[in-house]
Amino acid sequence: MPASPELWRTQARSIMVLGGPLIINYLAVAGMGLADTLMSGRLGASSLAAVAVGNSIWMLNFTACLGILMAISPIIARLYGAGETRKVGRYTRHGMYLGLVLGIIVVVAGRSLMHTVLEIMSIDAGFRDLTLDYARAVLLGAPGIFIFLALRFTTEGVGYTRPIMFTSVFSLICNVFLNYVLMFGHFGAPALGAEGCGYASAITMWIVAIALGSYMTLSPRLRDLKVFTRLGQIRPALFREIIVLGVPISITITAEVGLFSAISILVGTRGAEITAAHQIALSYASAMFMIPLALSSATTVQVGHMLGAGRPVHARVAGFAGIGMCAAFMAISALVLLLFGDFIVTLYTDDPVVTGIAMSLMFVAAIFQVADGIQIGAASALRAYKDTAFPMVINIFSYWVVAFPLGYMAAITYRLPANQIWAAFIAGLGLAAIFLSWRYNRLSRT
Repeated sequence: MPASPELWRTQARSIMVLGGPLIINYLAVAGMGLADTLMSGRLGASSLAAVAVGNSIWMLNFTACLGILMAISPIIARLYGAGETRKVGRYTRHGMYLGLVLGIIVVVAGRSLMHTVLEIMSIDAGFRDLTLDYARAVLLGAPGIFIFLALRFTTEGVGYTRPIMFTSVFSLICNVFLNYVLMFGHFGAPALGAEGCGYASAITMWIVAIALGSYMTLSPRLRDLKVFTRLGQIRPALFREIIVLGVPISITITAEVGLFSAISILVGTRGAEITAAHQIALSYASAMFMIPLALSSATTVQVGHMLGAGRPVHARVAGFAGIGMCAAFMAISALVLLLFGDFIVTLYTDDPVVTGIAMSLMFVAAIFQVADGIQIGAASALRAYKDTAFPMVINIFSYWVVAFPLGYMAAITYRLPANQIWAAFIAGLGLAAIFLSWRYNRLSRT
């Protein structure tokens, strides 16, 4: 029998309740990046460039490890939905151990190889040392932030997302304050410039891990999970389950992030005006993506809860409700672009050449945003079914077999206009949206 309208409303409402705090979380994370950019810009062009390049390298490492640890959320959601809360703390502890190991690997490998990486990338010698100082400093926070992610995905998995909101806002405040102290030398601290920005981020990562861990030991709703009891017990099978589920998620996310980075590099070969216009349009698209990203995380949790509770029809409806909500928001964003794109561009620049190119890119962004919302919603719903290998194959094919070659030919081979280079995003995201939606429809019916 078809699902009732009330069931659709109930599932959509649950996703919104879960997703609301996560929206604030992602906006706070975006705010930290903005604060680093604005405050490093006050130090001069070299410091701004150093922070931008160093942060790009850090984010590549962060994204790869984030994907692995994201497996904790659907695992916890299904356990919680099934009422098996005694197992939740066990998986969380192993997620923390895994995060600690991944963090140590990132610190050791990153700090030892960073100089070589910057040389290979041919980073300008004028700010290469500053980039090295920033990157080596920010990497020290890797173990802390990965432990935090294990805790964060646990609270998300049990459907209690408000602590994530509080800690993310707290981390934004800490990051801005520590930037002020360590970058500019206030309250008796040395003025470390770009390096101080890296240390501020690293310290914030450890603070937020300690804050969420402390909250979980004190909260009546979370302390019964007994996350910090029996810390010495190691179960290799749990590591294996997290890694097997998480590695495809990591590759899936990295494939999409890598495509946007690769197209940015290709656009960067075409001159300053095209590059500036590309950054303007991508900045808006990235900011708007935070909303469906939060809703998609909530979709994973809600579908997982329904599957754990043995309600496959409710799970299927929840998944489609989440996909629809992600698509609907991006459709609204696209409409805003079509109606007010010229005004949005003028907030960034008054250069007529850059404005013209940016406007053509905004039109393309309005098209691919809807597909982007559908694909992130469908991929997240599939994670609740622990289906991560198939989406990985879909994303690799869509982004790197189809989209990247199209982008390369447009940018390099045929030297086409910027909006035709961006058509690669439409192709890649459109294919991913179609295939992932088809996969979810087929899998959720069984």
